[in-house]
Amino acid sequence: MTRPQIAVTGLGLVTPAGIGVPATWSGVCAGRATAAIDPDLDGVPVPMSCRVPGFDARTAVGSQAWRMDRFVHLALTAATEAVADAKWDPPTWDGARVGVVVGVGTESKYATALAVEKTQHRQYESVSPLTVPRMTLNAAAAEISIALGALGPSLAVSTACASGATALCMARDLLLTGRCDVVLAGGAEAACEPVTSTCFSRMGALSTRLRDPAGASRPFDADRDGFVLGEGAGILVLERNDDARARRAPVRALFAGHGTSSDGYHYAAAHPEGAGLERAFRAALNDAGLEPDDIGHVNAHGTSTPMNDRVEGLTLARVFAGHTPPVTSAKGALGHSLGAAGAIEAALSVLTLQTRTIPPIANTDRLDPDLDLDIVTKAVRNRPALRAVASTSCGFGGHNAVLVLAAC
Repeated sequence: MTRPQIAVTGLGLVTPAGIGVPATWSGVCAGRATAAIDPDLDGVPVPMSCRVPGFDARTAVGSQAWRMDRFVHLALTAATEAVADAKWDPPTWDGARVGVVVGVGTESKYATALAVEKTQHRQYESVSPLTVPRMTLNAAAAEISIALGALGPSLAVSTACASGATALCMARDLLLTGRCDVVLAGGAEAACEPVTSTCFSRMGALSTRLRDPAGASRPFDADRDGFVLGEGAGILVLERNDDARARRAPVRALFAGHGTSSDGYHYAAAHPEGAGLERAFRAALNDAGLEPDDIGHVNAHGTSTPMNDRVEGLTLARVFAGHTPPVTSAKGALGHSLGAAGAIEAALSVLTLQTRTIPPIANTDRLDPDLDLDIVTKAVRNRPALRAVASTSCGFGGHNAVLVLAAC
């Protein structure tokens, strides 16, 4: 029996480059860095971030915004755009056959920090009864389900910074097994707040280029020194290709395959040889029925940290036998949105396929001499014959996820 193809029919994005798919794509293609000194991080060791500009929750979400955390606001906004883009009218779909899978890297520190502060001062009666539903990882998936009448499986996935990509892998499997007909999947994160920033700073993971915030995130650059904390959400609408065609839906790309793996090595450091990431990459190619030479572009995890970029670069060189296709990383422009990153980058990969245009890496001026990569910098690169791309994601704890997307 032939396995059905899985189509991407809708995209929704909320990122530091802007609200909505057009704004994000324009900013990333321009190579416009969004990192800046963040007044809300005043006093912490590294007070810079990449924030979503001009986001008003009440306008974006409506009158119920008050009971939700910021990462839920971002997720719901992206989901609403994605569903509209896919030409779905939720009141008309069979909600029991619609699933939701959202990856989130950390629980809401906004809600948690406020509750901790109040309990430390014994202000127990001041702790909001909404703290638990606002802080839990499943809040984004649950609120999307409630708002859009998606009554099938509603799942939260947490594989650290691979969460958004892992959610897409799970969503594809729900469609292949026939458990759902439509799945809204992706990731969301709103971690530009003092607790998260301080914790990553103490780990030595953040860039300290405070005199030049806009130039701080520089994936694969010889002078990279860490990532810049970001926020955002990316939601994709997935459905079986035959179903999408039958309802005359716009099919943006095919989700051809995926691979996941665990390093089994260290709670925070990647395997020094990238063994887990390589396994995931080869599994994704096998799932898609493709060879390395079929991949015309890689949207890399590319965090701008010294270790991750080195490991990822060496892994790509092995997978492609020293002849890597053009590589980019959106984190130079958008910063690192943790659990949302893999989903945002998957959406950008779909746009790359549709437009045959590869965005540049913002800020990368001098490739790390230890890496043999064809990186895209300074300006977009056109690839008229582009047929398939890969998007890689890695997370603390050794989580790896690789997505393969193909042109229709």
